[in-house]
Parts: sequence; structure tokens; C-alpha cells
Amino acid sequence: MDIQLYLTAFVTLFVIVDPIALTPLFIALTQGMSPAHRRAVALRACLIAAVLMTLFGLLGDKILSVIGISMPAFRISGGLLLFITALDMLFERRTQRREGQHAEPQHDPSVFPLATPLIAGPGAFTTMILLISNSPAKGVAHTFAIHGVMAAVLGSAFLLFLAAPFVERLLGRTGIVVITRLLGMLLAALSVQFVLDGIRGTGLV
Repeated sequence: MDIQLYLTAFVTLFVIVDPIALTPLFIALTQGMSPAHRRAVALRACLIAAVLMTLFGLLGDKILSVIGISMPAFRISGGLLLFITALDMLFERRTQRREGQHAEPQHDPSVFPLATPLIAGPGAFTTMILLISNSPAKGVAHTFAIHGVMAAVLGSAFLLFLAAPFVERLLGRTGIVVITRLLGMLLAALSVQFVLDGIRGTGLV
């Protein structure tokens, strides 16, 4: 097993899901809830996101083949999408949109907006397909490994949600912004790699 491959997969998914940036939103969406209710919301949101990402990871490539989209084309478009996400993170547009879209209080935010689209959104779905297909490792073992990586990322998100008050006090607004921008720079580099791999897959170079 290529440890570096799956470490890169973990970093990529972690950057896309961005649990650190989601933590302040989780605090806002669950404000006034009891600790037990907060834990239930966090668990439900992560489980639903896991189901959605698993289904897309298993069936996403089949959907593409049915509608006639080649994998190199999807890799290039997915890389471009991830690059746009990276730019949003670097310039804080992503956080501003999230905060603006969910300013209204939600009775139970576990399904919407937490599970989808904040945790399992278009970027996460795209990344699952790319990580499973865009790799020298193939087969059932690789697919299970990628879904294990996804579970580890969602587990990290769940732990951060549980520690949300402490994380908020520890990092502060400035710390969260700095970390988000660093992750955005890393995602930009990874997205360019996806595009280059897609171009190579077309046979043009």
C-alpha cells in the first residue's frame, strides 16, 4: 500500500471538506442547543455526509460513462473546480458565502446545511471520483482505502465539531482565517496536478 498516495488523498479531502472553517458555522447553527443535542447533530450530519460521499465514490464513474464523459475530461474539469474553490478559500469568498447563505437559524441543521452542501458538496463529490479513478492503484482494495480516508476526514470533522467551543477560543477568528488560506494554497497546487494528470490522460502530451 502506498502510504504517500493515501496521505495525499487525506489532505485533499480534508482541504475540500474544510472542517476547520466549518467549525465556527457549526457553533452558530447549534447555538443554544444542549451539549447532548449538539453531539447528536454533529453525528447525524457526518453520517449522512458519509453515505452521500460513499454512494458518489462508488457510482460516480458509472454515471459519467452513461452520459458519455471521459475520465480525462472529468479530471480536468474537476481540477478547475477545485482551483476555483482554492481561490475562494484564499480570498475568504467561500466562508462569506457560507455565512451569508445560512444566516437564518435552523431548527435541525444536521441534514441541511451541514451534511449537504457544507460537508458533502460538489467539491467533495468531485474529489471522491478523482481520488478513486486518478491513481495508479486500482481495484476493490483501493476503493475501500479511499473510503477509509473519507471516513477519517469525516471523523476529524466530527471531533472538531465536538471541540468547537475550545477550538474557537484557541484559534480565534484570525487563526481560522490563516489556516483556511494555507489550506487554500495547498488545494490550488493539488488542483493543478489534477489538471496535468487529465491532460496526460488525453494522450496530447
